[in-house]
Amino acid sequence: MWPGTQDWGGWLTSVSVPVHREADEKAPPVLQAQGLVREYGSVIAVDEIDLSLAKGEFLTIFGPNGAGKTSLLALLAGALRPSRGQVWLRGEPLDFGEVEWRRRIGVLSHQGFLYGHLSAEENLRFYGQLFGLSDVDNVVRDKLQHLGLQERAASLVRDLSHGMRQRLALARALLHDPDIVLLDEPYTGLDPSAALVLQGVLSDLRDGRRTVVMVTHNLSEGVALATSVAIMNRGRFVWQGKRAEIEGDFGQFYHGVIEREE
Repeated sequence: MWPGTQDWGGWLTSVSVPVHREADEKAPPVLQAQGLVREYGSVIAVDEIDLSLAKGEFLTIFGPNGAGKTSLLALLAGALRPSRGQVWLRGEPLDFGEVEWRRRIGVLSHQGFLYGHLSAEENLRFYGQLFGLSDVDNVVRDKLQHLGLQERAASLVRDLSHGMRQRLALARALLHDPDIVLLDEPYTGLDPSAALVLQGVLSDLRDGRRTVVMVTHNLSEGVALATSVAIMNRGRFVWQGKRAEIEGDFGQFYHGVIEREE
């Protein structure tokens, strides 16, 4: 992980705003970036990234460790300021001085942002109140059930397995029903059973009304969910296109692209 990409806490602590949903669905792209650059001293983690995603698109980003994927997600989430370039949400420039736009984004990062001394249910209740949800009880109950955690609702987070904590972190990210969802390595450390549950939840995100960006090393599941694919290496998109453009085995295609860049 690049320096500076771990400080997502400020992103979460400033999201207590009234529920707001734009009615205009004719303003694509939902999420757009142009010329995004993030530098850490002499290191360029993100190097001139452009992307444009309409409502309902699911972009999966693949790439080796150190490619800059986590830094890119942090830039798209507004958790990290770009050195150069701009991010737009539904045509409006991302303004770090405002907080209302954060209500529309759900983020799953490596940290999870869960409190170990609280139960699974208490964690979601806390975030439900932070997001200003009007029906916290029902929303929390539905999310626990959707993620297969209803039987562990009273368990302390520190007593949960990694897979259960990962699912709870995803429940937190989706709690406020965001229309933009950013996922950083959601499959990491999951056993096959937990990965199957996660796959079902991620499939549900392809409901036509959300725009999703997912970073993963899981080639088969990642490409199966995608409508669009990007391969990132050394801070740049070295291949970007629709999933339908990829012929044959994606694993061979991916490794071929990376090898050409070495």
